[in-house]
Amino acid sequence: MTSLLQQAVFRQSAEKLTQLPADSICEVAFAGRSNAGKSSALNALTGRRRLAHVSKTPGRTRLINFFEVQESSYLVDLPGYGYAQVPGDMKRHWARLLTGYLNQRRQINGLVVVMDARHPMTPLDQQLLNWFAATGKPVHVLLTKADKLSRSKAAAQLQKVRAALRKEFHGCTAQLFSSSNKLGVEDARRIICQWITGPG
Repeated sequence: MTSLLQQAVFRQSAEKLTQLPADSICEVAFAGRSNAGKSSALNALTGRRRLAHVSKTPGRTRLINFFEVQESSYLVDLPGYGYAQVPGDMKRHWARLLTGYLNQRRQINGLVVVMDARHPMTPLDQQLLNWFAATGKPVHVLLTKADKLSRSKAAAQLQKVRAALRKEFHGCTAQLFSSSNKLGVEDARRIICQWITGPG
């Protein structure tokens, strides 16, 4: 499983839905608030420190970025959302891009939603889940930066998020995750690789 994701290489970016790769047969998308640690999570999962750009300034991912892990199968890094310093017209463009991609892209096999374990299930996170829910495709939530919480607090947050998902978003799963100490990395890899390769 690790070796599959370690093969990830950058292929292209898209700022419009018409620019998405035509050869794609399978995509696993990553979405999350701009400061939730999405790029760090992608790098940890692929074992590549600089695959996705990690910036000290949130909101730098302004395009849909495609990383190929095997022929015509991609990890897809979606623009981060919710960063206050981004101009309004850019926010509206991102919203159109995100909703269009999540609702229309039939090649998506699953969505990974990255949330800061200290501040999960924000209104914007719930809006994203609502956008994607209509597809009926699986969602897995990574509660990142779990190393910044005590073990008991992290466990309580996980229980709280799982209860909220069961109530509002059926079929969603969640786990604790840390890019710093690699907590949950193998569990997340297992799910993502299954989405890419199928149950077999």
